[in-house]
Amino acid sequence: MRPKAKPLFQRRAAHLTAAQRAFYERDVPRIVNPPELARPVGFAHGMAAQGELLALGGQIGWDGDSRIVSPEMGAQFAQALKNLVAVVRAAGGLPEDIIQLRVYVTDKQLYIAARQEIGVAWRALLGRHFPAMALVEVQDLLEEGALVEIDGMAVIPGAQP
Repeated sequence: MRPKAKPLFQRRAAHLTAAQRAFYERDVPRIVNPPELARPVGFAHGMAAQGELLALGGQIGWDGDSRIVSPEMGAQFAQALKNLVAVVRAAGGLPEDIIQLRVYVTDKQLYIAARQEIGVAWRALLGRHFPAMALVEVQDLLEEGALVEIDGMAVIPGAQP
């Protein structure tokens, strides 16, 4: 068990609202990157968290009307990630509560070519939060025209199962 750092609200309590205090009191997932493993880039080797486990079903790059938003990998990735974040928020969590993601792509080279656009979307939705991740190239996805599907796990701190 790691010692907890003194929460920011204890240092600046007079300047924070009740909602801000509650945010800083949250038990957030912690990154686990053993020193004997290669330094991860854009992901964590592991995440540890306490709270309610939320399984995130596979999301593709479609909008609320079940239409694929674009034929491009970057735009589909951005929408799929946006859909996952919406599920986490609906459960009462934040994007930083995502502890694991699996990204399924139909073409690894398309994914690599779209990395800059994917990075922009990632930073807009998750900032510098990098959960444990895996990228898997698959032959096809269920929905016609889908190039990427993302599923994963989140842990909602303080929630009761």
